[in-house]
Parts: sequence; C-alpha cells; structure tokens
Amino acid sequence: MSSQNEPKPVGPEYKSAAEKPTATISTKLSHPNVTILPQTPQLIALLTMIRDKKTQRADFIFYSNRIIRLLVEEGLNHLPTVEQAITTPVGRSYAGVKFEGKICGVSIMRAGEAMEQGLRDCCRSVRIGKILIQRDEETAKPKLFYDKLPTDIADRWVLLLDPMLATGGSALMAVDVLKGKGVPEEHILFLNLIASPEGAGNFAKLCPKVRVVTAFVDQGLDEKNYIVPGLGDFGDRYYTT
Repeated sequence: MSSQNEPKPVGPEYKSAAEKPTATISTKLSHPNVTILPQTPQLIALLTMIRDKKTQRADFIFYSNRIIRLLVEEGLNHLPTVEQAITTPVGRSYAGVKFEGKICGVSIMRAGEAMEQGLRDCCRSVRIGKILIQRDEETAKPKLFYDKLPTDIADRWVLLLDPMLATGGSALMAVDVLKGKGVPEEHILFLNLIASPEGAGNFAKLCPKVRVVTAFVDQGLDEKNYIVPGLGDFGDRYYTT
C-alpha cells in the first residue's frame, strides 16, 4: 500500500492534528481533468457506512444517496455560467450568474440508475438517457447492448453516471456512444463514487476533455479487477436485499 493510503488526520483546519481522528483518504491523481471531492469528515463517515459489509440495504441506499448528492452538486459547479443581473425584493441590484445551456443525465445501467434521483433532486425536470454495457464473456471486453438517449443530446451538457470506475472499459465505451451521437467530449462530465487509480488514470488519459468528478480514488485493483478495499458490487447492494 502506498503512503497515500495510510490513515491521515481529517477534520476542520482550525483543529490541531491531535484533535482530529485519522482515516484513510483518497489517493491523489495528477490528471487535471479529475476532481476528487474534499476529504471531509462527513464524506469519510458516509463512505465508511457504505463500505461496511454489515451495513443493511436501507442504510446503504440512504448513505449512498447522500454521497451521490454531493457528487451532483460538485458536478454542477463545472457547468458553464453567464452573468445575470437581477433586482431583489427590496429594490437592490445583485450581480449573479445563471447556467448556460441545457443538460441531461445518462446512466450506465444498472448501477448508474441509482444516481438518477440525486440528479433529479438538484435539476428539475432533467432528461435522463440510458446506456447498457456488459462484459462479453468470451472476450472479457465491454459490449454495447442498448442505448436510449434524448434526440437533442448533441446540444446538451451530459452528466454521465456510474458509481464504480474499475478498469474504465464501460465508461470509455459510454463516452464513445455519446460522441457518436454528436456530443463534444468537453461537454461530458463523468460522476463516480469510487474509482481505482488505474481506471481513473487510464480514462483521464484517453478522454482528456471529459471532466471526472469522483468521491474517492481507492488503493487499486485486485487480480479479478475488483476495486480494493472497495465496497463490493454496488448494484447488488443497492437493488437487492
């Protein structure tokens, strides 16, 4: 395990190291198009809950949804805005901004569908598309089985949703599907809960214009390409008892 994965003090800056508990925080990546959520005590506590194999399904869903909301909020920070001057109810002017352009969400089925509600909670009446990619048992490579996307997706900013980024194969194929529909690479944001450094690094190199927003970059992949320490199969834990 690298020194990055050794437990470190977490907590507000105004507290001394002696007052802070230690916890494992995200591995750092040097890729400029990857944003990792601030490793706050709140986020680490939420991740601890969903990583614990003893956490029951109802709690897994609740705490996963909390993290998803944080990811969506950060993802929206990367969308373009333009200046907007308004007048407040007391007659004063305020120099603000507004979002520029239309957005939509695209979930990589099935685990990515768990992130759709978090996007809807932040963006009223947002349109959602779906892509189904599964691994071919003969070639062990991802294969596209289905996609249903807004007809005007080429004119939208796309928030691509998938909670786990292991090797990155499915996410790379999803980006190819979107680009094939006319979506510029720089108009895609990939929101992800937990990534492997191998998958995130490979994805960032091959899709340098896609902005990746993740909650945590883990230690790595095991011999079966499972993220470790990870949290198991996200879709199974979210959707099945």
